[in-house]
Amino acid sequence: RGEGNINLPPVRWMKGNPRSAVTLVEYSDFQCPTCGQYYPMLRQLNDEFHDQIRFVYRQFPLTGLHRNAMPAALAAEAAGRQGRFWEMHNLIFEHQKEWSERTDARNLFIGYAKQLGLDITRFEADMDAESAKKDVESDMQSGFLLGVNGTPTFFLNGVKLQNPRTYDAFRNLIQLSVGGAS
Repeated sequence: RGEGNINLPPVRWMKGNPRSAVTLVEYSDFQCPTCGQYYPMLRQLNDEFHDQIRFVYRQFPLTGLHRNAMPAALAAEAAGRQGRFWEMHNLIFEHQKEWSERTDARNLFIGYAKQLGLDITRFEADMDAESAKKDVESDMQSGFLLGVNGTPTFFLNGVKLQNPRTYDAFRNLIQLSVGGAS
């Protein structure tokens, strides 16, 4: 099924060219080891194609598998409410091994917020806000409607991808879309 057939929640986390005809959507779980392995590849793709594609991040924490997936998602949401979603996204993925199995992951996320110079009182309140949980759940529901059942799951211009195994394979898919859109 294509992403265009379903009424999706508004995009909250986007980078790249907002007017691009090419959109890559990732449904991701911050604690998912495979998402962590794709993170450097996606950063490199964004660096290479940043002016040619729109990259959208959607939360899909696998809470049944990863006890810290929801706290990580809420930390990113809270940072986003202070305009620093992508910076927190990067820190969470870059330090995934440090917090993944910890029982005090929230404290580490607060530490990342301090590193980013965020208002910590506001950050903690936003992490606990019902509206942040609803935003994450809204992304998850859209994923369920699209048949997302694991992470990461990618959609390129509304078409669900078989996850490319290498940077070059991913790059080629995007290059074909960019070439077809121009």
